[in-house]
Amino acid sequence: MTPPRLIATDLDGTLLRSDGTVSDRTQAALALAEEAGISIVFVTGRPPRWMESLTGHIGRHGVAICSNGGAVYDVRRKELVESFPLRPADTLAVVRALRAELPGAAFAFEYPGGFSHELGCDSVWDGGEFRRIAPAEEFLAGPEAASVFKMLVKAPGLDPDEMLRRAHRAAGHLAEITRSSPMLEISALGVSKATTLARWCAERGITADQVVAFGDMPNDLPMLAWAGTAYAVANAHSEVLAATALRAGDHDRDGVAAVIEALVAEVRAEQSS
Repeated sequence: MTPPRLIATDLDGTLLRSDGTVSDRTQAALALAEEAGISIVFVTGRPPRWMESLTGHIGRHGVAICSNGGAVYDVRRKELVESFPLRPADTLAVVRALRAELPGAAFAFEYPGGFSHELGCDSVWDGGEFRRIAPAEEFLAGPEAASVFKMLVKAPGLDPDEMLRRAHRAAGHLAEITRSSPMLEISALGVSKATTLARWCAERGITADQVVAFGDMPNDLPMLAWAGTAYAVANAHSEVLAATALRAGDHDRDGVAAVIEALVAEVRAEQSS
């Protein structure tokens, strides 16, 4: 294996335990990797504002690619670095297509400095002080529509994987549609965890074969396919397990940390030989 220069890891269900915490062992493994000269990038479906609760654990590690590639966030400075918004016409077209395809669908939108949602989404995605409640069409008629970098869709009573299949059929030509939870997660066409990570790496002279990636859900599949070395955690979605050859242990048993420890040991052995 090419010596790794970067570890790209999903958070929820992968690096974090079920209670959303970062274990002591995982924190130590991340520090160990950086001491060995391996960069850490968190690549998550979380919006930038959801990184605040983790800064005490991961803030020193620098950058997070958020919203499935829709935004890049500096967790040290608590600053949005850049975002990749959907075109307003595409966003509205997706809303119309999914209202027709998914009965009872409700929508939410992430944009710099804010979160707008319909009442059907409020029980899952609480924007706190950033929150605005409005029908999707009303929100999309306003100025913030041009800066939306992630859409969320909830359709009660539908199996999440079936909802994803139907959404792809109805609107997959308009945007990137995936999921890491029971809700659909939608970004601009051509924007994914993989594209934003590849761009970030290219700017620093890091090639795909120098990247080790970890994930657990369908939204991780593009990143896992792009990275030179890809691990699915043992608790991963069946599609992710089917698409990857390498395994890390369960996220509640520090599976990612164990792999990182082994990688660092290999790097140090090569450095000393």
